[in-house]
Amino acid sequence: MAQISLEQVTKEFTSGMRVVDEVDLEIASGEFLVLVGPSGCGKSTLLRMIAGLEEVTGGEITIGDRVVTNLSPRERDIAMVFQNYALYPHLTVEKNLAYGLRVRHTPKDEIKQRVREVAEMLGLEPFLQRRPAALSGGQRQRVAMGRAIVREPSAFLMDEPLSNLDAKLRVDMRAQLARLHAELKVTTVYVTHDQVEAMTLGERVAVMRDGRIQQVDTPQTLYRRPANLYVAAFIGSPAMNLVEAEVSDGRVQFAGLSIPLPTNEIRAGHVVLGIRPQDFSLAETADAGLPTIDVEPAIVEELGSATHAIFHIDAPPVDTEAVRAATDEGDSTVLLASDRRALFTATLEEGTPVTVGQALQLAVNPARFHFFDPETSERLDAVGQLA
Repeated sequence: MAQISLEQVTKEFTSGMRVVDEVDLEIASGEFLVLVGPSGCGKSTLLRMIAGLEEVTGGEITIGDRVVTNLSPRERDIAMVFQNYALYPHLTVEKNLAYGLRVRHTPKDEIKQRVREVAEMLGLEPFLQRRPAALSGGQRQRVAMGRAIVREPSAFLMDEPLSNLDAKLRVDMRAQLARLHAELKVTTVYVTHDQVEAMTLGERVAVMRDGRIQQVDTPQTLYRRPANLYVAAFIGSPAMNLVEAEVSDGRVQFAGLSIPLPTNEIRAGHVVLGIRPQDFSLAETADAGLPTIDVEPAIVEELGSATHAIFHIDAPPVDTEAVRAATDEGDSTVLLASDRRALFTATLEEGTPVTVGQALQLAVNPARFHFFDPETSERLDAVGQLA
């Protein structure tokens, strides 16, 4: 195990474009840290710089007590797991697992023992004499992970290792990864664009945008106290509902609604209000003291474990650079917002009776509201102050 430290780490191409911009990050020994963000945010480049596969054009990288900024990948004592498995097709599973040890001239008895232990850990014993072409995608990914584990490195670096798997296999492999980390306690840096992966695997999660880290924290803190609009819009599924609003006299006003706030600490004036879909509930079963709003669902999504009610509000959607950068362009709610009214989502309990076009009264908890500065996009918590 080893601590990984990044200090002002930068990657700039000869064209002058910076894909990683002065990143400072401390990853504790034994920690599982996830780098998450949309395509092109610099997360994979940053991982490859830690691995030594990309040249560092500025800053310093330390692994354990060694500065490794200019060392080759072989000298860094790390193991990397890629999206495409990178297995040798002509070698059996056993020989794929042993390959890294053989090139390091590890004694044969030790190779045999370590391969056997890892194969047992990953349930690969029945497949040791098969070649990769005879394996399923999940089995190949387990071999790729086993090849990394068998080396007993100081750190694992994983670049979207589950993205080629189908949905069920991804869930299974996430559970395997979590179990392996609990057993091995090896420092792990994991890159993904999938926030569900990030939130379920990461002890801490670093959210990236345009080569910079926006916030590093536990999944729960990212969800409940996003540092800015970008993190607020990116983290959470369904995404946080956002609307421009006015705060005055202890109330927040938006879309013709006026909702009392439980505290007067939010500064008066123009803000962006954020409400998590999970902070709505059906009015008839909610706490009688909560404010209510009347809506008309435009879409109802029955998920089995929950019901999503999607409804218009009489206000335009928040259209800032930060929100656009964080929003999935394929989101169906974006495509349905043709009349330029914002669409909100409420996540309700399983079996909640909701019908498209029929009036629905929802309760909302203002103690869980989020407020952001519309100019800077930063979180607002107290009067005239940023969080």
